[in-house]
Amino acid sequence: MNIDIKQQLAMIKRGADELLIEAELVEKLKKGQPLRIKAGFDPTAPDLHLGHTVLINKLRQFQELGHQVLFLIGDFTGMIGDPTGKSATRPPLTAEQVAENAKSYTAQVFKILKPEQTEVVFNSKWLTELGAAGMLKLAASHTVARMLERDDFSKRYKSNQPIAIHEFLYPLLQGYDSVALKADVELGGTDQKFNLLMGRELQKQAGQSQQCVLTMPLLEGLDGVNKMSKSLGNYIGIAEAPEVIFAKIMSISDELMWRYIELLSFESLETIAKWKAAVAAGSNPRDIKVAFAQEIVARFHSQLDAEKALADFQTRAKGGIPDDVAAVSVSIESATIGIAQLLKLAGLVESTSEAYRAIEQGGVKLDSEKVTDKNLQIKQGLTVVAQVGKRKFANVTVL
Repeated sequence: MNIDIKQQLAMIKRGADELLIEAELVEKLKKGQPLRIKAGFDPTAPDLHLGHTVLINKLRQFQELGHQVLFLIGDFTGMIGDPTGKSATRPPLTAEQVAENAKSYTAQVFKILKPEQTEVVFNSKWLTELGAAGMLKLAASHTVARMLERDDFSKRYKSNQPIAIHEFLYPLLQGYDSVALKADVELGGTDQKFNLLMGRELQKQAGQSQQCVLTMPLLEGLDGVNKMSKSLGNYIGIAEAPEVIFAKIMSISDELMWRYIELLSFESLETIAKWKAAVAAGSNPRDIKVAFAQEIVARFHSQLDAEKALADFQTRAKGGIPDDVAAVSVSIESATIGIAQLLKLAGLVESTSEAYRAIEQGGVKLDSEKVTDKNLQIKQGLTVVAQVGKRKFANVTVL
């Protein structure tokens, strides 16, 4: 680590919401030794999206500074369910679900992190050994009143929403993870602050040097309002097809684009400042969005995929037909087939009712011509390029 402390702090704090306690981190950095950087992930969903990568990108930056990342998979705490931000008790995951989701996490995370500076750890290793006696001792370290200082617990208590006893254990167990790992720094979203500070308290009680806490913002989804979430459908998955990632990024608003760039781009702050100045001077923000979309696609796929995704997007934007449209055959017993049934059998819609809605909304084309007749019949023996929306195409032969 040949970068001076001031520069290291600038990198660490870039895009972060809060650093606690900065003076303590400075002292840790002055020692010139690799720090142990912890971040926990409860494997409640098997696929990572760009919202997850805000935190993982920061872990990568710590690695660039020479530090060791502790990628913690909460296979034990995942069976409790993190109550953070929840208005109701979450159902716990089974051991089988946790194990399956954990495999997916580890397969995807090394698209960003350096394997040689990453230690993947599972908290069942020490939390199982903690046992009932250790759990009771841990529970005795904090009061119910202290737990109710957490905003989500407080709101549920005041609104007479049930809080299960095991939910109080979650922040304690997350804090104990820091004790077991002797973490120097822990990262988490802004909604995790209570849990992250719990690690500091438990480390102090254990006679350890207290970890510093770095909170990262929660990335809004494509709607620009809610936190990015697969359940809300406003997400961009890092394992999605290159053209899908590219198109989704191009769909975000010009205002939201800067939020995404600041939290997700690896471009320098100087470059981003130049981009902002160019747009303020009249340049088209679409050009910046294209560059950012290509950066993200290249990161999770390849530069060639990024170039193909751009070409595909430009073709679709012009209303053209891509070069790589899949060929599909549809067998019928009569002389014709209705357009809705054709789209369903070709796999472009889930149901005929969805097809009718798409036609009503002007989203269906045959050979680049918009379809307006919901009762249109296609003759047996014809081959047509069917399109639904901007991204679904099929070269359909009616047999």
